[in-house]
Amino acid sequence: MAQEKNNRLLSLDFLRGFIMVLLALESTRLYENLFELTEGSVLNNFFLQFFHHPWNGLRFWDLIQPGFMFIAGTAMAFSLHRQNEAGALWKDQFTKTLKRSGWLFFWGVLDYAVRPQGLSFELWDVLTQLSFTTLVAFLIFRWSIKNQILTSLGLLLLTEILYRFTNIPGFDQPFTNQHNFGNFMDMVLMNKINSGGWVAINCIPTAAHTIWGAVAGKLLLSSSDELKKVKQLLMAGVICLIIGYTMDITTLTPIIKRIATSSFTFASGGWCLLALATCYWWIDIKNHRNHLSLFTIVGMNSIFIYLFFEIVASRWFNGYAGAISNGVMEIVHAPNLLMMIITPLFIFSLEWGLCYFLYRKKIFFKL
Repeated sequence: MAQEKNNRLLSLDFLRGFIMVLLALESTRLYENLFELTEGSVLNNFFLQFFHHPWNGLRFWDLIQPGFMFIAGTAMAFSLHRQNEAGALWKDQFTKTLKRSGWLFFWGVLDYAVRPQGLSFELWDVLTQLSFTTLVAFLIFRWSIKNQILTSLGLLLLTEILYRFTNIPGFDQPFTNQHNFGNFMDMVLMNKINSGGWVAINCIPTAAHTIWGAVAGKLLLSSSDELKKVKQLLMAGVICLIIGYTMDITTLTPIIKRIATSSFTFASGGWCLLALATCYWWIDIKNHRNHLSLFTIVGMNSIFIYLFFEIVASRWFNGYAGAISNGVMEIVHAPNLLMMIITPLFIFSLEWGLCYFLYRKKIFFKL
């Protein structure tokens, strides 16, 4: 059986955990260190994939947030299925989702709020974005799959219209950093523009990721043949990739992650669909479940560990644990090269151990 009795997919826990492990390792500066250490070698190009593309293009790291939001949609489908089986009314489900979105918004704002120079109000965190996309995906969840997909396409069309046809002086260049409609809305919402080009209204096009994740969840919960489900996910993924990359190659709409252009949303959504199809086939159908605990244990407390390394670790824990690790290695005269690798892994192992402790105690934080 691909699905466990409680309708929980191990592949879903794996993907969620895989994303969180990658993010946790990033927070330890491991990728920065490896990129620096491999400068001038072929490996340097490999580690470059663990950094966001500066503007027009797509790297591996640009798929992490779409994957996070896509998996949230898939998990929503399974959660709502369990609630329906338990007889929960729609209004109760709506109240629960509204509270979850509220908490996601709160923690997303808090993540960016405390700065050395004081408090700040910013809406660029993934949790803030997810608070919007979660609510949108829930409100249309009971619609037919066709109408859900049409809604997602409508959001992408709306994004194209807003960027291309608003023509606000100073912000009338659709795909130019610091001069696009997204930057204008940031001035309206926060009275500031992100120096890296990120914009708050990314939540509009990336709602498609959460909607597509929910649609994929519906498919996996259906009574269709398992291999047919895989083929449908693969086909949808390939179609999205073709659309996204064609839009970019023809210069119709460039792939830009920082403003979540429609071409980026299609391309990244395609990779998410392919990843889910592959993991579902390998883990849940073929039953290859060995050596997954490194990821699944983290995935079961994804919100907790995300908030931990974003808020606690970045402001205190990493420095404290890093000082211990570096201090010990200085005592044994370890080379600096080794220190740049061992210290991030030491920090990550402590964070993973915290997740393991919570897992053993059956403590799972949910919003």
